[in-house]
Amino acid sequence: MDRDLVGIFGLVAFFILIMLRIPVALSMLVTGIVGTWVLSLTSPFIKFAPYLMQFKTAIWNSVANYDLSVVPIFVLMGFLASETGLSRDLFQGLNALTRKIRGGVAMATIMACAGFGAVSGSSIATAATMSRVALPELRRLKYHEGFSTGVLASGGTLGILIPPSVALVIYAIVVEASIIEMFQAAVIPGIIAVIFFLFVIRIKIIKNPNLAPELVPMSREEVNSCLLRLIPVVVIFGSIILGLSMGLFTPTPAAAIGLFLVFVHGIFVRFLSGKGLTVKRLSNALLATAKTAGMIYFILFAADILKGFFARTGLPLAMSELVSLSTMDPLFILITMLLILIVLGCFMESLSMILVVVPFFWPVLVQLNGGDYVSATDSTFGLDSSDLKIWFGVLALIVVELGLITPPVGLNVFVIKTFSPQTNMKTIFLGVVPFFAVELVRVGLILFLPSLSLWLTRIF
Repeated sequence: MDRDLVGIFGLVAFFILIMLRIPVALSMLVTGIVGTWVLSLTSPFIKFAPYLMQFKTAIWNSVANYDLSVVPIFVLMGFLASETGLSRDLFQGLNALTRKIRGGVAMATIMACAGFGAVSGSSIATAATMSRVALPELRRLKYHEGFSTGVLASGGTLGILIPPSVALVIYAIVVEASIIEMFQAAVIPGIIAVIFFLFVIRIKIIKNPNLAPELVPMSREEVNSCLLRLIPVVVIFGSIILGLSMGLFTPTPAAAIGLFLVFVHGIFVRFLSGKGLTVKRLSNALLATAKTAGMIYFILFAADILKGFFARTGLPLAMSELVSLSTMDPLFILITMLLILIVLGCFMESLSMILVVVPFFWPVLVQLNGGDYVSATDSTFGLDSSDLKIWFGVLALIVVELGLITPPVGLNVFVIKTFSPQTNMKTIFLGVVPFFAVELVRVGLILFLPSLSLWLTRIF
């Protein structure tokens, strides 16, 4: 009982640190170290000094994991795509495709956010990059400011699920799922999200045409030029997604191939037009990648320390046993978990949430389903353990990102605010509301139709 209480107090202390805006990695590290020290005082068999000696091994394990080698490669590919102008080419090419639809630039923004977000693996990075690319164009054409910023804030959330995604890799490692199967499972839910967002834009403009300007004609030369620049984007990222979905290569070689293609494209454009990849831009991309990858690996190390502390308290096991013995409906418990993830998304970045919360929720969910080795016919949710990992992962990642646009402190909204300081926060949140609503519909569809996320994994 003493250990359980220490675990509960540690959990409360951790979330207090988060709400005080202490960096998540430091909050995890402090909670794990101080909590284990308290445990060593209350439980004599837990020794604090040997625990500290394990840190060097923990750091090495965080960095030397082969599955995690994909993370810095995908991150570098995203930054190189931004530096070489692929994000701009993607937006302008999609804009040319939607030029005959009123509100087409907003639709192109959503699709560009989905494409770039899949590469960068970060909702916040996607929102920031696409704000630099799309917001000036939306303003030039006199789109409604609240509508424009709402589109950008919501579009940033698409990247976490559409493969290849860093968040999918991290989740798969945490629950020991197949990374390729997670990529396959995310394709259909990701496409549904894009379709829903495009539908929202169309309905809003039909109801209020003043949100978007009249169609601006583009010359045939402009259209051809934009579509031509779209081809490298489609070839590079399409080949990665198709190859992963069909199992032609594993995630790390896929990331390396994608990085090489983006690099070659940048060099080619440099020699062809004088733009593309320069030494300065390459240096910027490498520096940004080092910072981002360092942050991710530090979070992974801190999460490992925190997970070790909670494992010593026995709190995750106690929670799973308590829930399995309760008389509450399993579906109600699952929905409660998803609501908790939405709320936490207001305060925490997506990768941190996956590393902190999923290790608590996953054992509980396994117990609710009937155990690790239960068959689909005998299980609570009608899924075996491997399918449950994939289904829950898709649901969890959607609601994690949903928290980033949840009032009153959605992080994506604050990112957009930095690029549009004259826009009131209330205006941005009002612009986000319709997209938030259809995301809840998407969660409901996947919750009650698990085959939407499992169909491709069963085909390939």
